[in-house]
Amino acid sequence: MLIHDTKVNRLKTIVVKVGTNVISTPEGMIDHALLKALVNQLVNLKASGYSVILVSSGAVGAGKAAMRIPYRTNKVVQRQVYSAVGQIKLMNFYDNLFNESDLHCAQILATKEDFRDRNHYLNMKSCFKGLLRDEIIPIVNENDVTSVTELMFTDNDELAGLIASMLNAEKLVILTNVDGVFNGHPDDSESQLIKEIDPDPEKVKSFITPVKSSFGRGGMLTKIAIAQKLSKIGISTYIANGKNPEVLSDIAAEKNPGTLIRSSKKLSNLKKWMAFQEGGEAGTVIINEGAKAALRSHDLVSSLLFVGIVNIEGDFKKHDIIRIIDEKNQNVGIGLAGISSEKAKKLIGKKGEKPLIHYNYLLINN
Repeated sequence: MLIHDTKVNRLKTIVVKVGTNVISTPEGMIDHALLKALVNQLVNLKASGYSVILVSSGAVGAGKAAMRIPYRTNKVVQRQVYSAVGQIKLMNFYDNLFNESDLHCAQILATKEDFRDRNHYLNMKSCFKGLLRDEIIPIVNENDVTSVTELMFTDNDELAGLIASMLNAEKLVILTNVDGVFNGHPDDSESQLIKEIDPDPEKVKSFITPVKSSFGRGGMLTKIAIAQKLSKIGISTYIANGKNPEVLSDIAAEKNPGTLIRSSKKLSNLKKWMAFQEGGEAGTVIINEGAKAALRSHDLVSSLLFVGIVNIEGDFKKHDIIRIIDEKNQNVGIGLAGISSEKAKKLIGKKGEKPLIHYNYLLINN
């Protein structure tokens, strides 16, 4: 059962993601002074009227700092062990710091599967709403103990984007160890900070270096990709330096201490969920040029009709997410299937049938 609380809905929501490289020393240990400064900023945000969610990396690093595995094993198992040990350490740090301000925090560990299944998604959303209603700060991390291979997020940037979308956040703040996005390598003296980025993917690929951080899995390309998705659903993203002691205060005051990717439009809650399901589709629908033009038209409201479908690949059930491509294998969008693939394959090319995907359950890439 979902919680609808006017107090929660009335508050502005901000999701803050902090990377391992921000809260770690150069040696990979947890930087306690930095963590305390971060928590103080989050407390101030909450006092100023924000509903705050923290997505924090660092469990694996905290585990490595606490112990060393004395025998050789594969990297996946090592990550699981370090995360299991380190998550307790990390949450203990946060719990003690928030308690100093008489605030409670709560741990939420997530896998990608929690966001792909609609029921899991709604249950998680209900949990977040309940915590925020009760003035508790959720601290979220990927469940590295059970997240392996296909269950893993790209990194915690992706997880933070999913949460921002789920909770209809006003802002996502991605804190890293550089000032923002540069038009070259951040260490190059001639590189300049880009204060604002157009959400169009093609306009940023040429100058973003796909370099990963020292300790985490992510890079700037991942951050930009998440920000571009969020822009499409009405959420602004800031990428800024988490070692700046005023970074969150500046963002709350509508200043821009780093790089901003502005929101462009609003979508329904269902389409926000759908926007982050690319890559997890249950099947594929191939459509002709006429259907493609109709779906992309700004003048018409069109559902995906069987007369425009050329082929259907894969097995899917009613209400599964399916991918839509054209005959040249170009991505057109995604949607929620109205019937199963078994029934749909019998209706390919036919006129007068109900749509495979109703307009309300379509998300088209224009």
